[in-house]
Amino acid sequence: MIVAPSVLSADKSRFRDEVIKVKEAGAEFIHLDVMDGCFVPNVTSLIGYLPSIEDVDIFKDTHIMVEDIRGYAALYAPHSSLITFHLEASDDVKGDIEYIRGLGCKVGISIKPATPVESLEPYLGDLDLILVMSVEPGKGGQTYLEEATGKIAYLKKKKDERGYNWLIEVDGGINGTTARRAAAAGAEVLVAGSYLYGHEDYRERIEALRRL
Repeated sequence: MIVAPSVLSADKSRFRDEVIKVKEAGAEFIHLDVMDGCFVPNVTSLIGYLPSIEDVDIFKDTHIMVEDIRGYAALYAPHSSLITFHLEASDDVKGDIEYIRGLGCKVGISIKPATPVESLEPYLGDLDLILVMSVEPGKGGQTYLEEATGKIAYLKKKKDERGYNWLIEVDGGINGTTARRAAAAGAEVLVAGSYLYGHEDYRERIEALRRL
């Protein structure tokens, strides 16, 4: 299991130290949440912090919860390994996938809890990652929505049947209990925020998730 700590819950005044700390504790990804205040109510910009981790060897998993997909993708691509945009925000999904890939990044798509997982069908051959939101995007600390487990299982079945290589990621309400349910359904990347940050036992918590 890949663990992707979300810096949404991190102490931004110690941004570089927080990223290094979770990397040293065993995290392979760092999850970078970006919000525009339009597609989701909240606003978060990480662009001023990212130069401080340019030299940190960790996969930078950027999730843009925005309406202007290409504008934000262009801004964050130099600091990202992969950019995930929302299906619901796109008027040209295939074009947005190609645009992000042209910026030199891997590409993911995310869906909100109310969006049917079947709506991803036309794009399954074009992706590097699919992010299932198990809470409403836009803020941390929410409770895991159980319908996400069924979406994960659906994607795992499609992946196995057709030999796709994308990763199945889940974000929202992840803790020791919900992580086990998501992992059993087929999740391969767990985004964890408040479950990790604010606690002293990063290493133990990350290791527990990695073993799932």
